[in-house]
Amino acid sequence: MHARTLVGRATELDRIDRAISALDSGPPPAIAVVGEPGIGKTFLLAELATRADARGALVLHGSASEMENDLPFWVFVDALDEYVRGISPQLLPVLDQDVGAELTTVLPSLTFLPRDIPTAGQHERYRSHRAVRTLLELLARERPLVLILDDLHWADPASVELVSALLHRPPAAAVLLALAMRPNQMPRRLSVAVEHAERSGEIERLNLQALTPAQTREVLAGRADSDLATLLHEQSGGNPFYLDQLARAAARTQHDTGGRTGSVTSLPGVQVPPLVAASLNEELGLLSPAARLVLDGAAVAGDPFEPELAAAAAQVTVTDVVEALDELLVVDVVRTTDAPRRFRFRHPIVRHAVYETTLAGWRLGAHERCARDLADGGAAATARAHHIARSARPGDLDAVAVLTEAGTQASTRAPQTAAHWFGIALDLLPATAPAAARIELLLPRAGALATIGEYPDSYTVLLQALELLPAEPGPLRTKLTASCAALEQLLGHHEQARRRLHDALDELPDADSPESVPFMIELAMDGYFALRYDVMEEWSRRALAAALRGDDRCAAGSAAAALTLAGALAGTAQRAQTDATQAAELVDNLSDDELAGQLDALAYLALAELYLERYPQAAQHADRATAIARATGQGQFLPLLQPTRATLWLLEGALGRARELIDEATEAARLSNYPRALAWVLLSRSAIALTAGDLQLALADAHESVEIIRDLDERFIKAWAAISLGEALLESGHPKRALEILLELAGGDQQTQVFAGSRVNALELLTRCHLALGQRDEATRAAQRARAWAATVDLRFATAVAQRATAAVELDAGHPDRAAELALAAARGAADAGVPIEGAVAQLLAGRALTQAQKRDRALAVLKQATAELDRRGATRHRAAAEQELRRLGEPVHRRSATDGASPGGLTGREQEIARLVAEGMTNAQIAAALFLSPKTVETHLRNVFRKLDVTSRLQVARSVERS
Repeated sequence: MHARTLVGRATELDRIDRAISALDSGPPPAIAVVGEPGIGKTFLLAELATRADARGALVLHGSASEMENDLPFWVFVDALDEYVRGISPQLLPVLDQDVGAELTTVLPSLTFLPRDIPTAGQHERYRSHRAVRTLLELLARERPLVLILDDLHWADPASVELVSALLHRPPAAAVLLALAMRPNQMPRRLSVAVEHAERSGEIERLNLQALTPAQTREVLAGRADSDLATLLHEQSGGNPFYLDQLARAAARTQHDTGGRTGSVTSLPGVQVPPLVAASLNEELGLLSPAARLVLDGAAVAGDPFEPELAAAAAQVTVTDVVEALDELLVVDVVRTTDAPRRFRFRHPIVRHAVYETTLAGWRLGAHERCARDLADGGAAATARAHHIARSARPGDLDAVAVLTEAGTQASTRAPQTAAHWFGIALDLLPATAPAAARIELLLPRAGALATIGEYPDSYTVLLQALELLPAEPGPLRTKLTASCAALEQLLGHHEQARRRLHDALDELPDADSPESVPFMIELAMDGYFALRYDVMEEWSRRALAAALRGDDRCAAGSAAAALTLAGALAGTAQRAQTDATQAAELVDNLSDDELAGQLDALAYLALAELYLERYPQAAQHADRATAIARATGQGQFLPLLQPTRATLWLLEGALGRARELIDEATEAARLSNYPRALAWVLLSRSAIALTAGDLQLALADAHESVEIIRDLDERFIKAWAAISLGEALLESGHPKRALEILLELAGGDQQTQVFAGSRVNALELLTRCHLALGQRDEATRAAQRARAWAATVDLRFATAVAQRATAAVELDAGHPDRAAELALAAARGAADAGVPIEGAVAQLLAGRALTQAQKRDRALAVLKQATAELDRRGATRHRAAAEQELRRLGEPVHRRSATDGASPGGLTGREQEIARLVAEGMTNAQIAAALFLSPKTVETHLRNVFRKLDVTSRLQVARSVERS
């Protein structure tokens, strides 16, 4: 790297040096080099690579390419594929089998890994992201890793998702991500990810500016005198690439470049000053005919390119290409790369210039030749599709077949690219193609678009398919009509969905026939969106009767599950329990193959059983539904199933499993581009984080959930988001704001937007908010309403929650004996319902009441029992509150350091707990607040942790916790 290319970059180089140095103590923030075309981003990254390499780091480099942005994960393939293939003997023994299976969907070179292990579906693309994160951590085991990803403004959608995931959750190793992109051309998802990472301190942005006149003169020292340098600065605008290009032209002609302004033309498709375009044309015109032909072929083959494919494109021999490369390397039009037999253009603008100045007809043929050569070499359809899409003729059914195969291959990990290829295949179909052939492409295209959250486009494609079907009723027409109605509901077009469904029923000879069941179930779900659970119940019951009359067991299972959910939401618990038993019997007698076509039955049933406190049955059905969804590629059900299962783990007291699952669900939801799903998952994660003592995460997730859903027509989720945020705000000492949120979004002091069973929980929270604000009368009324709803739904946990609300009011009113009695009854009820953490929380309230009643011995016994249960379950915040009550009674607290009496480094229980919270990213102040300790006490414990673990940083503490 010549020093003059780095003129004016002292500040940026200093920040790069600091980032490289930081690798010695763990992962530094990523670096984003941002600037206009030609401003020097690639030069700066090359200097970073040189300096990192000199410090002993492993440096891997990949670039996105303007014309290869339909190749899935291309920038990562460019960066990692060759290196990983080279170290495969060392990598294989340490690579987890599932991780390896996922990596095969990203890196084509991993042929040494088994490919018969099932990988996750479209909606679990985060698993491949985790696999790449794991790979990067493995690569950084021996020495720090610097991963350079250039030209990300051209990155394919799958690469953008992966980069965003790595920014959101960076590798837990000494890995420096160095990214480069143009500021105004970034894909929106990447732009949002970079902005979010910048706010959270996970990335440092380096905005490159144009050179000043003085810096231009320094750069051109020895190449141009002062007058020429001034002129070139004016013409280039201080852009280093433009400046270099104009200086090259000046050197060739030995004339003042200002004399050419009247005779040059712009380069097609390149947004550069006309003089720069002209100088590029002139430079390329000086090449020998043989070298220019090879260069043209290389521009079609790709950037980077290999001699064999460039030879095929140019219709020359590989020997011809190798000979021409010598000339192209000498004049610096192309350059070598770290990979053997792979070359790259000097700059993307140069490649663009070469490609755009080839003759259009020749270019078509070159892409055809590339596609044929790749096919002859056994390349995957995804590699050939790029060239076929640029050269195929309308009506070419072989091209349609390849594009269809490529779309199918890409659909699980790169659904946006898959949708693109399915679309091109549709365009290539001849006008005479049968409707069935067109529908076979429209349906997977609609599915791919829905996967990436492009619901309006998916809906449009489904309508196109529907229009191609015969007018008379049939299974496919029924399925597509119901799917269109479901999408209309998701898009908020509820009236349109109702009209579509009623019209479909009217077209049937018998509106209560088995064929009507899918329409009735969708009309039942319309009642869900409107919070009209009576309507939901009416249509579900009609659907069940129709299905049973027609002896359609699968449809009957779906209808019975929807009916059970309607009853659970409406609060008709006794009838809903009977319906749940019938639904479970119907569903359990279906095979997995049968349920694969009716997976909504299991999803609705598991959710209903959760609300009806049938927790074991809910877990069984949620697990079965998840397994079938993954086995059959129906990931659209996971945003409902995963929060349901995580909530069941929470209620059962298995916080670790709940957190692990809800974290996976959150990653998947962020990829879905579906706001409702993300809001639902976030509010669920907030509740789990709050129970686990992570108040910071609970607040952040609940706030985000409310902001996502606030302006959407989704009252059900909006009310639950308000409850999650209200809980987090109350726990963080903001009862007034918590009360305001509940009253605004959850239905006022009656909490009418919350469905029946959970309305008790909302009213109990409202009770605590009023008490925290000194509003006893309002709290009393909220607790009374909670008792009334608990009596209506007649569920054990709901009754326990209402008793706890009343106990809190009684304690505040100075009636500790009555409060203790109610709280202990609540504890027993929660335990009987199978909700141990909530039972222990009720015991904590009972302990406070008994203390106030001067019944110290009994208070100690209850508080010790609560503390032990909360400690065993990992509910750190509640446990810390119980320990505080014990200390107030003069009782010393001694906890074992771990469940089995052992801990890493001999840490005490408190030290191990603080180490876990450090690993979760909490600051000392946040840990102090979570554990009811002073910041100074936390600092003392943390010093002991550092000493015992023999570490010097919080990152090393986190690694020790993960290893243990």
